[in-house]
Amino acid sequence: MRATPTAVPSLGRWGLSAHADLVFRALTLDGPSTSGWLARHLDVAAARIDRALDELAACGAAAPGGTGPQRLWTAGPPAEVIDRLRRRREPILVAEQARRHLGTVTDLRLERLLPGAVRRLPSRSLVRDRIAELAGRERHEHLAINTEDVITADAKAVADPLDRALIARGVRMRSVGLPARDGSVAPAPPGAEFRIAQSLPIKLMIFDRRVALIPADPLELSAGAVEIADPEAVAQLVGLYDRVWSAAESYRREVPTIELNTRERAVVTMLAAGATEEAAAVRLGLSRRTVVTTLRVLMDRLGVENRFQLALILGAAHAIPLPPAGTPAANRTEEES
Repeated sequence: MRATPTAVPSLGRWGLSAHADLVFRALTLDGPSTSGWLARHLDVAAARIDRALDELAACGAAAPGGTGPQRLWTAGPPAEVIDRLRRRREPILVAEQARRHLGTVTDLRLERLLPGAVRRLPSRSLVRDRIAELAGRERHEHLAINTEDVITADAKAVADPLDRALIARGVRMRSVGLPARDGSVAPAPPGAEFRIAQSLPIKLMIFDRRVALIPADPLELSAGAVEIADPEAVAQLVGLYDRVWSAAESYRREVPTIELNTRERAVVTMLAAGATEEAAAVRLGLSRRTVVTTLRVLMDRLGVENRFQLALILGAAHAIPLPPAGTPAANRTEEES
């Protein structure tokens, strides 16, 4: 049964996207819903609905119940959501991000660059493939500006193996980002350099100071990217990056010591290595229920909501080694918790 309509404040002035604001309104007015129902009801692509739900979850405006694609999403009380957003940051206009992006692109004067020095990558999948290709060729330096203040588990799973491969080859990695809304995701892998800025002009990657990638649309990353290989334009972007880097603050995270008992350490170490709950139970001489209960008690103690967050906080505290990205354990997220 759907909820009785009520006044719903706009979340746009607090930095949330138009789709996140739309989904929040639908959840508030219509009651708990699945992502599929929202996509059909709002006539919005499922991928955009999923990104909007990630955005709402990251700032505490909505929360999922249950697991899998049929889990119900529930909006938080509007007054509490606005109060939480007000405490976290001052109001901003989403349009400001587009304005900064446009200003930077205009300065590049792309229409005057060398023939073949600019090309469009029209989809997110093509952009990811091209990033992997360019990163695979890098030998000296990787520069990045990330304008998202929420890093999803999916995005991290894609980036981690590339980042680790670069660091293993001795490539210097420098990245500038915004303060994270949830604080739950490490900004960079060990060996990379990371700084924080309160505002950023453009999302950007520069590969060995020879090729640069910028979004085609700063407010819709699924629209793909623009690749720039013109030496003068890339040099201009490197200069911009150096100015942003110099003005940003060095990142420091205080990592608390986490003490695990013998059973907890054994269970999480096996799961981090890719073992299933059943395999861990057999190997340790425990029941599957005991393994699940051990994890649940540990998550409650550390104040995390899923195994992805648990792995991050234990790895950051060096309580267990982080598993290589792409292993079954690294890919398990809240849908299993």
